[in-house]
Amino acid sequence: MLRHRIIYRAVAGVSLLTAVGCANPPLGEAPAPSPMFAASRDGRIGTATPPPPAAIIRTNFTQAIPTAEPAEAKTSESVRVDELVSLAVARNPRLGKATFAIDAAQGRYAQAGLYPNPVLAVIADELGDRQGPSGILTVPQVSQEIVTARKLSLAQAVVAKEIDQSILSLLRERYGVVGAVRVAFYDLYALERRIAVLDDLAKLAGEAVKNGKSLLDSKQIARLDLVQLEVESARFRSQAESARQELAGTRKRLAALVGDPRLPIGATAGPFEELPLYDAEGTLETVLATHPEIRSARVGVERAQATIRRAEVEPIPNLTVTTGYVRQNQNRSDDWMLGVTAPLPTWNRNQGNIRAARAELGMAIQDVGRVENELAERVAMALRTYSAALKLAEQYRKEILPRAEETYKLSLEAFKGGQFEYLRVIQAQRSVAEARLEYNRALGEAWRAAAELSALLLEENWPGPPAEPVRR
Repeated sequence: MLRHRIIYRAVAGVSLLTAVGCANPPLGEAPAPSPMFAASRDGRIGTATPPPPAAIIRTNFTQAIPTAEPAEAKTSESVRVDELVSLAVARNPRLGKATFAIDAAQGRYAQAGLYPNPVLAVIADELGDRQGPSGILTVPQVSQEIVTARKLSLAQAVVAKEIDQSILSLLRERYGVVGAVRVAFYDLYALERRIAVLDDLAKLAGEAVKNGKSLLDSKQIARLDLVQLEVESARFRSQAESARQELAGTRKRLAALVGDPRLPIGATAGPFEELPLYDAEGTLETVLATHPEIRSARVGVERAQATIRRAEVEPIPNLTVTTGYVRQNQNRSDDWMLGVTAPLPTWNRNQGNIRAARAELGMAIQDVGRVENELAERVAMALRTYSAALKLAEQYRKEILPRAEETYKLSLEAFKGGQFEYLRVIQAQRSVAEARLEYNRALGEAWRAAAELSALLLEENWPGPPAEPVRR
């Protein structure tokens, strides 16, 4: 029977943007991030209160019929998935770009709160007048626009939501990179194990060829039987060599996803038969509650609402105050001027922009539903692939592999006793080989889907508690 143990994993991520308001810091300063957000230059984001964890069950496949472990995995150069994820978080340029996007949004926030600059003018009027050739001089004339109706703070409220979306974009990029690295890691891991299985089968087939030659010499089998044994041995060797040709490209792809195409990657190590199980309903609820894409869409609704509020106050006129010193050379008098002007919102009351802002709010609301549907589809596809591969691997472990091994053992004993032809032994041997390869393939597909689910769930320590560091 399968052995199960329940492990509760806290889902690492950013809590929903419920505490981000429209408060404005002093002019020229970037807004302080919500206490639930903390972004750093290397792309890491922490959270003060993580969302509810999803219950995850581990299924142990270690009781399966032993398959050969990759020889490289036992060397000191082995690498684990968490090591590569740490490198990717520190090096991948996608995260650096997303971090600079946050800086850009903070700059726009500061700019949105800046007051209009005053206007300085020097005016010389009635020059060449007979009574006073120097005319009337206004030196200086200073005009200042007074912004009304809290337009600056409302504009900052719009950009503040952009900052929140930029932080969520960084979080989305982070787990996009993490998920891609995990998928590529287990692609490489499955390939290495496939090579190991094929090497083991090629060794067994080679021994069968040796036995076949002895049997041919003693005239217990025909020459045709030996040829078929040799063909089977050559087939395993060629498949192993073909798989080895894929190693270099697979490792380079993994290095590129980490963010350093020149990074040397050794053999992989870590769990392979022990797989996590995800509850379908709980997984979907957790993704829809915590994934940065859906959070960003919801913040988009708040941003659209803030845009409407900003557009609605635009018709309220700003005041322009003008003052200056006036020297009248005709009558040699010193005067002061003071004026206040304001546009009259008669024809242009910003009605077009208000209508557009309201339409954008409707679009943002619809976008929330679109993102929810897309995430639900991604979760469903990953769970479908994962469940099918997991079920197949379990069947091979419990039923197919043991029976294939038993059939091979019985047919070999029967042949030695003169009851079977050696072709029956070859057929049983081929069934064992195919079962082992299919078992390995099913586990590889399950891990690939599990890696995709881990990214959707924002799982930080995956596939389990942090492993002991590998000594190099």
